[in-house]
Amino acid sequence: MAKVALVTGVTGQDGAYLTDLLLKKGYIVHGVKRRSSLFNTERIDHLYQDPHEQNVHLTLHYGDLTDSTNLIRIIQETQPDEIYNLAAMSHVHVSFETPEYTANADGIGTLRILEAVRLLGLTKKTKVYQASTSELYGLVQEVPQSEKTPFYPRSPYAVAKLYAYWITVNYREAYNMYAVNGILFNHESPLRGETFVTRKITRGVAKIALGLQDKIFLGNLDAQRDWGHAKDYVEAMWLILQQEKPEDYVIATGVTTPVREFVRMAFDEVGIELEFKGKDENEVGIVKVCKNPEFQIEIGKEVLAVDKRYYRPTEVDLLIGDPTKAQKQLNWKPKYDLPALVKEMVENDVDLFKKEKLLKQSGYYVRNQFE
Repeated sequence: MAKVALVTGVTGQDGAYLTDLLLKKGYIVHGVKRRSSLFNTERIDHLYQDPHEQNVHLTLHYGDLTDSTNLIRIIQETQPDEIYNLAAMSHVHVSFETPEYTANADGIGTLRILEAVRLLGLTKKTKVYQASTSELYGLVQEVPQSEKTPFYPRSPYAVAKLYAYWITVNYREAYNMYAVNGILFNHESPLRGETFVTRKITRGVAKIALGLQDKIFLGNLDAQRDWGHAKDYVEAMWLILQQEKPEDYVIATGVTTPVREFVRMAFDEVGIELEFKGKDENEVGIVKVCKNPEFQIEIGKEVLAVDKRYYRPTEVDLLIGDPTKAQKQLNWKPKYDLPALVKEMVENDVDLFKKEKLLKQSGYYVRNQFE
C-alpha cells in the first residue's frame, strides 16, 4: 500500500522538489497551500493532476499554519504516514517587518501541527519532519556548526524557528512521537524565490547580460554562506524520516563562500569578469573583461553596487555546516557542488529572460516571479 505524505509549503522551492521526489517513490502526496490573490502554483504545475482522474497521487488543500482548525481537519482527512512541515515566512529581512506574523506562522504553526497529530491519536502512525534552519546559529559560537553547537538566533525568523525546533524536541520526548528537525543550511535552485540573494544575483546577471538591466544592488558582500542544491537537501529530508530512531540532523555541504564570490561566479557564466573596488557600502563591481556573445557591455561599467537598505539590523556573518552525522548515519552526500549550482541557476535565468525579451517585443505582458 502506498505511503501518504502531507507537505506544507508545497508551492515553495523545497515543496516542489520534495513533492516530485515523493511521487517518484510512489507516495500519495497531499499538499497544503495558502489561499492568495495569485494562484501561485508555477513550481508544481507540471506535477498537478486533475482531481477527476483516477488514481490521483497529488491533491492540494487550502490551509494555513495560523489556523489550527484547518490543520486538524486536513490531517484527520488525509491520515498521513509522514508530515513535512516546510511552510514558513522564510525571508529573514521581512521577518523584522512582520515579527508577530513570523512568530505565529513559523513558531506556533509548528506547535499546531504537532498538537493536531497528538489530539488525533496519530503519534504511533505519523512521522513529523520540521524544516529547521542554519539561521538558528546566528552569532556563531563555533565553526563549523553541528547538531551540538549552541544556538544564537539573530532575527525574528530565527527566533521563531528556534521555538519550532525545541517544541519538536519536546513533543518527541514528552509523547514519544517520531518528530525530528532537519537543520538545513542555505540551499538554492532555479526555483528559488527572487528576493533571496542567490536568485536576485542570477536574475540580475542574466538581465545585465541581455541588456535588460544596468546594475544589481546587494547588501553585505562579506557574508559567508554554506550553499547547496535544494534537490540534494529534499532527499536528506526524506532520509531523515526513514531512520529507525528519530534524531535531528545538520544538512550542509561543509563549504562556505562569500556573497562576493557567488557574484563573481555568476558573472563568469555569462562571460563577464568583474573587478571589485571600494569597501563596505562603497564597494562596487566593475566590468573588467566582457566576452558575452549576447550583449557587449562597455569595459569599466559599474554593474554592482552595495545598498545599506539590504543590510540586516543584526547581521549573520559566517555559516558553515558540519554534515558528518548525516553522512555517516543517512549515507547522504550532496551530488551538486557550488559551480554546478551557479551554472544551472544562471543558465535557467538567461533562458527565462530571453523568452521574456522576445514576448515583450511582441507586445505580451510577462509574469515570471517566484515568492
